[in-house]
Amino acid sequence: MSDTALTKLTIADARDALRMGEVSSTELTEACLSAIDAADALGAFVHKTPEIAMDRAKAADARIKAGDAPDMCGIPVGIKDLFCTEGVASQAASKILEGFRPEYESTVSGQLKDAGAVMLGKLNMDEFAMGSSNETSIYGNAVNPWRKGNSDAALTPGGSSGGSASAVAADLCLAATGTDTGGSIRQPAAFTGIVGLKPTYGRCSRWGVVAFASSLDQAGPMTKTVRDAAIMGRAMMGHDPKDSTSANQAVPDFEAMLTGDVRGKVIGIPKEYRMDGMPDEIETLWSEGTAMLKEAGAEIRDITLPHTKYALPAYYVIAPAEASSNLARYDGVRFGYRAKLSQGDGITEMYEKTRAEGFGPEVKRRVMIGTYVLSAGFYDAYYNRARRVRALIARDFETVFADGIDAILTPATPSAAFELGQDVSDPVQMYLNDVFTVTVNLAGLPGIAVPAGMDRTGLPLGLQLIGKPWEEGELLNTAYALEQAAGFVEKPARWW
Repeated sequence: MSDTALTKLTIADARDALRMGEVSSTELTEACLSAIDAADALGAFVHKTPEIAMDRAKAADARIKAGDAPDMCGIPVGIKDLFCTEGVASQAASKILEGFRPEYESTVSGQLKDAGAVMLGKLNMDEFAMGSSNETSIYGNAVNPWRKGNSDAALTPGGSSGGSASAVAADLCLAATGTDTGGSIRQPAAFTGIVGLKPTYGRCSRWGVVAFASSLDQAGPMTKTVRDAAIMGRAMMGHDPKDSTSANQAVPDFEAMLTGDVRGKVIGIPKEYRMDGMPDEIETLWSEGTAMLKEAGAEIRDITLPHTKYALPAYYVIAPAEASSNLARYDGVRFGYRAKLSQGDGITEMYEKTRAEGFGPEVKRRVMIGTYVLSAGFYDAYYNRARRVRALIARDFETVFADGIDAILTPATPSAAFELGQDVSDPVQMYLNDVFTVTVNLAGLPGIAVPAGMDRTGLPLGLQLIGKPWEEGELLNTAYALEQAAGFVEKPARWW
């Protein structure tokens, strides 16, 4: 099998080939490392770890030969730079964590390591996961492997998990980890034609993942297919006593639940997601996805989620508030970057200069917003009000699920991937990329983006399914039925 054919394998196909001895993890890993070295133009991998990768691949081959191999054993993956990885730079794409090499492994990356997965390196992202286009990274932009029509203009892979999305779509790795605070797995997945699963809040441990907004952050898999998301998701999930928000819930065999049978399932179509100015192509894709699930035997029912219009403003109060608290620890004292001080500077000047130089503009913006809404005179007017709105949004979902809805179908993004470098003088315009995804984080629900079609310029478009809490298996099965019906198999033409 050629190197190109090897990197195009799905997790499921690679697992089977490894078990049958048709290929070794060492060969698979070498093919991915070659592909990564040839794809610097994508800016996806920011810390390459070929020595670690080859050591783990050899260990995986021995484990497979011994017959002691979990599903992820020998599978080459990329790890988002937000996950702490022992002895490997873990910067959250920020200057302020320059030189930080943790002496511990995050729970999620540790579980993948224990399952025999091969870490190829660390992946680009928006700084501290704050962004929707992967343009706030200290490493520079990650670039979408897709191109629009005959244009050579570089497109965003989405954010914040832009490096993860780009790497999986370009076949640099078989899968990658992502994190999702307001859509940062699902939006990049939709922009790059891959699958992105955001599990129920508490399904994946947050221990060892650099925090953005602690009540919203959730890790998840970014893969080529729904089946792969089921396989990798199971390896990433599970209870962790080191994370107080980790749920002690059994993790079923999601792959075994992929029957594709959705007969009798009730799919809700929320009227509030029909936004003014929504492109015709998104509206058409949504209608086609609805028809696909109906043809597969599901019942389609119109629903209402009345507080949806308040989700984006509530999110952009809560998330920056939590970020301002979480990012207070980066002060130049204990780890990471410290600014050069002038004669006579004291500790206050050290804090001020370090944070001014270490944080990028978007992070500073959100820290300032968060500090403002938590300040004594505005706490009740903004933060407490946003928390009450969040409770109402969660109740909207509880109501429709209690009324018999099994899953909710919506668009994943308000557009296809857009060009990098666009002048967005109003940051709210960028925040609107999260309009379909933030409700899921506010309510703590599982959500998945599935590639379902192409726009007129040849760019992928995705649909989102939202499920009941802790029922990722049912959600993945519905997504599998949608994936089978849509038949999306397109890949970007190689230009890098």
